Amino acid sequence: MAGSGEDGDHSLSSALLPLLPNSSENSSQVCRHGFFMGFSRSVVVVEVKRQLWLAGPLIAVSLLQYFLQVISLMFVGHLGELALSGASMATSFANVSGFSLLLGMGSALDTLCGQAYGAKQYRSLGVHMQRAMIVLLFVSIPLSFLWAFTSEILMILGQNAEISGEAGLYACWLIPSLFAYGLLQCQVRFLQTQNIIWPMLICSGITTLFHILVCWILVYNSGLGNKGASCATSISYWINVFLLAMYVKFSKSCEHTWVGLTREAMCGIINFIRLAVPSAFMICLEYWSFEMVVLLSGLLPNPKLETSVLSISLNTMWMVYMIPTGLGSAVSIRVSNELGAGNSQAARLAVLAVFIIAITEGLIVALLTILVRDVWGYLYSSEQQVVSYVSAMMPVLAASDFMDGIQCALSGAARGCGWQKICSFINLGAYYVVGIPSAILFAFVLHAGGQGLWFGIISALIVQLSVLFVIILRTNWDQEAMKAINRVKDSAINAEAKY
Repeated sequence: MAGSGEDGDHSLSSALLPLLPNSSENSSQVCRHGFFMGFSRSVVVVEVKRQLWLAGPLIAVSLLQYFLQVISLMFVGHLGELALSGASMATSFANVSGFSLLLGMGSALDTLCGQAYGAKQYRSLGVHMQRAMIVLLFVSIPLSFLWAFTSEILMILGQNAEISGEAGLYACWLIPSLFAYGLLQCQVRFLQTQNIIWPMLICSGITTLFHILVCWILVYNSGLGNKGASCATSISYWINVFLLAMYVKFSKSCEHTWVGLTREAMCGIINFIRLAVPSAFMICLEYWSFEMVVLLSGLLPNPKLETSVLSISLNTMWMVYMIPTGLGSAVSIRVSNELGAGNSQAARLAVLAVFIIAITEGLIVALLTILVRDVWGYLYSSEQQVVSYVSAMMPVLAASDFMDGIQCALSGAARGCGWQKICSFINLGAYYVVGIPSAILFAFVLHAGGQGLWFGIISALIVQLSVLFVIILRTNWDQEAMKAINRVKDSAINAEAKY
């Protein structure tokens, strides 16, 4: 599989390069042609098809892994409104304080592994993954202590005491999943940057099917109730980690990139952290703002209803978000591989192709979101008040899904280039200077309720998408290719100097 991925990458590049503008052309020539100019229609179509074949399984992997949390909430939702509110609040807190941080730090491997693979520095991929695993496991330790005090933290933040108590129990049983989630993110990046996608899809599918059975047993037959759902989530994450670990160890596809445990992973940790920290901020600043919407909903009148509906809305958005997440991962692979190989214009073509795909996907998803608005709420609750409120929220979600899909794809290209630090500042301004203040204004001053909170998110998305688009348009791709080559060379030189 790895061999076929490698051959496919370089054969595609060879096929495209005669049709692309010369990679050595200067920035003024690129600007004169414009970002959307300089490629024939046939070349764009080839790249679009390639990314769709790559993104399809990645989307499925992202959805299946996210379904673990969604399925748990669906089982809990039929235990009652309080159980759903507590589990939803705990899930939001877990995403804010743990999962998003590990996801963000792990995404540094999109740049490191992707560019190393493009430069044919195959052994470096396994070293990068081990280094990331060490860091993420250590980060998970203080996070687990934080989760142990979820109930107290939520009450300090002004949340309903009854809901906070339920959330605290749910979060405590979720702690083992922290360590598994961090390892899983490292494994996924390691494999996907090599275009090894189908084994991840199979492992995720097996895990999800098993998770349904475990949830049914632990929630309804063990007497654990909502605690059983969080316990099932932890068990399923560890199963996924184990399955992927077995594949990496015994598959011939990874024989060149995984050479076993090495002390080399202990060196260069500081350099990894320097990229992982802005990577975490890039992801977390966005995730935190969405989850903050749920926390703010607990301060609205009728907090049980508002929290339940906003949690359902947020989980629906994250579910849909897995589609552009797959697109973002696909373009991150393509951009990082091509920049690592020095093919600057092929990287630019990859960004153009994913932009076209993202717009099309966004329109389709927005339309489907509106069409299912009257029945979607029944998946989470049988209470008519909750279902009606969810129906009213769906058109607002459709607008945010469209914009979020495009920015997610562009953010994937940014990770492939190693722009995490720039993107973290963009997200800081978009969500915390514009988004959250706007949400508070709409919800609490203009009394628009839960919909008002989401209007603030839409305001942030407009700012984020606009700035990312301008940066992409003004990028000199030849310079980005040189930066990628230098990054890979520096990593190899440092490793040789110490070993």
